[in-house]
Formats: sequence, structure tokens, C-alpha cells
Amino acid sequence: MAGSEAAWHIANAGIPVILHEMRPTVKTFAHQSENLAELVCSNSFRSDDDTANAVGLLHWEMREAGSIIMEMGTQHSVPAGSALAVDRDAFSQAVTDKLLAHPMITLERGEVTGLPPTSWGQTIIATGPLTSHSMAEAVLAETDETALAFFDAIAPIVYAESVDMKQAWFQSRYDKGETFEEQTAYLNCPMDEAQYNAFIDTLLASEKTEFKEWEQDTAYFEGCLPIEVMAERGRETLRWGPMKPVGLTNPHQPDVKAHAVVQLRRDNALGTLFNIVGFQTKMKYGEQARVLSMIPGLENAEFARLGGIHRNTFINSPRLLDDQMRLKSRPDIRFAGQITGVEGYVESAAMGLLAGIFAVAQVRGENKLSPPNTTAMGALVSHITGGATAKTFQPMNVNFGLFPPVDNVKGGRRNRKDRYLAYTDRAKVDWISWLRN
Repeated sequence: MAGSEAAWHIANAGIPVILHEMRPTVKTFAHQSENLAELVCSNSFRSDDDTANAVGLLHWEMREAGSIIMEMGTQHSVPAGSALAVDRDAFSQAVTDKLLAHPMITLERGEVTGLPPTSWGQTIIATGPLTSHSMAEAVLAETDETALAFFDAIAPIVYAESVDMKQAWFQSRYDKGETFEEQTAYLNCPMDEAQYNAFIDTLLASEKTEFKEWEQDTAYFEGCLPIEVMAERGRETLRWGPMKPVGLTNPHQPDVKAHAVVQLRRDNALGTLFNIVGFQTKMKYGEQARVLSMIPGLENAEFARLGGIHRNTFINSPRLLDDQMRLKSRPDIRFAGQITGVEGYVESAAMGLLAGIFAVAQVRGENKLSPPNTTAMGALVSHITGGATAKTFQPMNVNFGLFPPVDNVKGGRRNRKDRYLAYTDRAKVDWISWLRN
């Protein structure tokens, strides 16, 4: 995601780019194809609301800067209420086709096993959530850092035709969305209290993937926890997380309030595939089919892909990178994407876009300062390059907590809707001003 975005921006500035991609020569656990910008977990870019959500604001900033990820994401979107979700295969194919057709981009397949020589000139390392072992070792050798990593999990994908519609129904929570398609973008499977408790008991007792010895001390990212880990934190955790029963009315039993609801979100434009929202899992494959069949409506579900778990690597950016995302010990090298410690598709792509902007400015001999931290992109890059504490650095999604307060007004002194609108209004003005200077 980040590499594609950086290459697109640099090439559009008339500067030739060599884009290295190790797949399919070297494969990963999570990727299925050789396409660029392949989505390996959810197909959602999350909220597209640019007035009340930090992620939606980031979408807006990226679009204003000519983002290929946002352009192709919008072209290949699928209904998802107020969120932006994409047909994963059509999206990655479109990004790949557009990059390969650009006259200033050369794609070279094959693994880069170490840090590039200085003779390469400016280089951006955007190796994504699954940095190869050899590259990770090379980075660690250069930075003299202890390895940092966290586990990320993948949610299962179900064939829509295998869902029992006598029990499930289509509805977005609180009927969110402008169109009927958006208001009915999710499939909902209700549970009563007895079904929920039986599901939790079976989930907790299920067989899970065993970690290798070198993985034992790796932490999870809090924003993408496996359902088993959430269940271990308390019996009600899932019911007030991905299985919360609010904002939904079951047309099969309109007078009965569900104790918990499992939601599935459309995963492709045809509507033939749905992923189970928030159901990242580390259960073994056989156990997944058994446990998930306890969900009403999924008793006979057929899976296009089962869940999984993989180890993501990230660097200690606050210690290692300057405010231009350059490696302090090798300023000819920039890092971008999830390896910098941002979490999420659009956050990763945004850091690639920003690295591309910085690279273009440097080639042109311009002094392009970092965007102000009043913007979504500026808040993110400020966080990873010094705003966060290096000693406790962990991956971070974009959120309004990274922004400076608006007019020094906090919490209870202004309602949240007005406060978020003030954040986004200010950010848009500052982002446009920064882009033009």
C-alpha cells in the first residue's frame, strides 16, 4: 500500500521510479496473489466521514493529494454503510495495472535482501506488515535495535449463498448510509443469551495456533485482537465489541432483542463474499469451521478463506527516524507504511504518500517541512517521528487524540460532534495550505 502510493506520487512528478516487489518469487503467509496493494486482512478502509471521523479526514487529505489508493478504492467500492470498503481483488488489480502502465515506473520482481547501497540514491523502504526476515535483520543490524513486532490476525470470509437468510438479515447499524445499499450493507446473525454463552465456552476451549519460541513475547495490536483473546478478557467483552447488539432490529423477530449480533460485511462487488466483522482469529482451521458454525445463520456456512495470524514487524520510529521519515543513520533511506508503526490500510498508504512528497521535494532541492499536526497526516507523522515515547512505542491508528486541541476547548465544554467538526474544518484548511506551499 505505502510503496504503491509513494511510487505513484514520485512518478507523477516526472521522476523515474524502480519499484521492487518480492512476490511471487518470495511468497508470504498472508498474500494470495502477486498484485501490488493486495489487502491481506479486512477489505474495509473504515469510516469515510470527513467531518466527524479522523480516518474519514485522512481519506479526504489523501484524495486532495492525488492518492492512487483512494482513487482505486473509490472506483472499486462495495456497500458498507458509512464506511469505505472495496472489492479486494478488483482493487489490487486496478492499482497494479495503473502503476505498470505509468511510463516513469519500472517494476522489478525479486527480494531485496538487505539495505540498498548508497549508489541507489534516495530509497523508500515500504515492506509492509510482512517484512522478510533478511530485510528485518538488515534493518536491525543498521539500527542496533531490539526487534519490535506484534501479531495481526485475519478474519474468515464466508460465501454469501451459504448463509441461512431465515435467521440472518441485511441492515447497517442504525441504518447508516445515504442509499438503500449502504443501509443494508451488513448481514446480521443474532444470538440469544444461551447461544452466546455456549459460543463463548466453545471458543475459549478451542485449539489455537501455537507460537514458535521466538514469537512467545510478541504483543498483539490492541485494535485487531483475535476473538479468543477478547473472550479471555471477560465473558461480556465480545458482546460489547464486535458482537454488540445495538442499532439493529431483527425482521424475523422484531419484538425480540438479541443478546449479541455477529455482523458480516460485503467483501466483493458481486456480493458473493462476506467477511465476519471483527472476527480475527488464531483458532486452527478445523476448529474455526466447528466454532463458527455455532453462530445462527452460519450453521452450514462455506468459507472462501479461513482466519489466520501473522507476525508484523515495525521499527522504533521515534528513535530512528527524523521528521522527514529518513533513517537518521542513513538519510538516503526513508521508511513508510506499517513498518513505521502506523496501523491500518489508509494510515500505511498515507505514510507512503507523504514519503513520496518528501522525496520529490528533496530531488528538486526544496525544503518541504512536515505537514502541521493539526492535519490527519501531520498528526500521524508527528506521532511516529517524535510525538510518541520511544520506550513504549506501539502501532497507532489515526485518531483525534493525536491532534492538538481546538481553541484549547476540551471534552465536556463542547459536545463531541462540534469538536470533531472543528478538528476537521481546521485540518482541511491547513492541509490545503501545506500542499500548495
